[in-house]
Amino acid sequence: MKEFKTILEAYHKIDFNERKVALATVVQVKGSSYRSPGARMLMLDNGRWVGSISGGCLEGDALRKARQVILSGEPRTVTYDTSNDDDNQLGIGLGCNGIIDIIIEPIDPNQESNPITNLETFLNYGGLGASATVFESSTENIPVGSKVDLNDKQELSGASNELQQLLIADLHAVVENQKPEIKSFEIQGEKIKVFFELIQPGIDLLIFGGGFDAKPVTELAHVLGWNVRVTDECVAHLVPINFPLANQLQSCKREFVQKEIKITPFTAVVLMSHNLKYDEEVMRQIINSDAPYIGILGPKKRAEKIFKTLKDKYEIDITSHQLDKIHAPIGLDIGAETPDEIAVSIISEIQAKFSNRSGGFIKYRTGPIHHRDGKEDQVFRQVYLKNFFPKQKSN
Repeated sequence: MKEFKTILEAYHKIDFNERKVALATVVQVKGSSYRSPGARMLMLDNGRWVGSISGGCLEGDALRKARQVILSGEPRTVTYDTSNDDDNQLGIGLGCNGIIDIIIEPIDPNQESNPITNLETFLNYGGLGASATVFESSTENIPVGSKVDLNDKQELSGASNELQQLLIADLHAVVENQKPEIKSFEIQGEKIKVFFELIQPGIDLLIFGGGFDAKPVTELAHVLGWNVRVTDECVAHLVPINFPLANQLQSCKREFVQKEIKITPFTAVVLMSHNLKYDEEVMRQIINSDAPYIGILGPKKRAEKIFKTLKDKYEIDITSHQLDKIHAPIGLDIGAETPDEIAVSIISEIQAKFSNRSGGFIKYRTGPIHHRDGKEDQVFRQVYLKNFFPKQKSN
């Protein structure tokens, strides 16, 4: 998400009277690669770029290809075979043992809907959606670069109505399964290949408690491009100079949390107020929220006291589903002691949760580092969400 935002910020600063640009997107990977499908790079005709599509080995050649695309005005798909150890292939030794398909598209700032503005529209919606991009085509009726988007309101846009109807079921499947895919279609004897991408907001970090140890948590979250909110019922704790990188500081009395604090399926909640009674009341109000992650700072016995209060005072029994999203004590076990180290532990656990990973040493993984489908292709990073879209009711 941070890469998306950085690309958008750079795009809006470009003087299009002087410069022309293209966007490169990784659409398919077979084998190993540094970046996964969905990785993007904005390239200017003066050789500058923002974002990345590899660890640095493909960017130079992609820039040369981008200049050709800018001159022709036509999108094209480029395939890089990094399994070839021949140093002369691209002038460097890649050694990634993978085949990478990248679509490079010219960007027309005067076009109402281009790949950059489409991306920005998704981010502004703030919900879960999907995008389909044609990256191989044998018909002029559906050229490479044709797109169909599905937003969080389940509205379709882009390309022709015919292509929308062809891809609509797969777009919904991507959203409902949180599993992007590559799929081929045949239309009147002509073939197209489509990259279906899951588009999702970045993580929304909500911290209850404006203590000194919350500051490094906000700083690390900001580095990752997350939206950061800090709330406390004590206004004195919410001094802007203490949280310069927070997106929002909100004073809220504990009894009004459910009414005044917005929580979505993309919100990670962290309780670190160091006030047991405050945390108990906040937990009472957020336990049934849409937040897939609730972390509680402090020892396990402290969390058990909170659970006991919920049961004895409010008759709230913590279900197995609720326990699955509650992390107490908060964080990964990395031997953290100082506030900065604890912040690393907390942020790492949240990242693992939203990536549907357990955390741990990568060296002990028996499978590939990146998610893959049954065809051994990597797929775009998935948020661990269940039933975000309600099932359609049949008439």
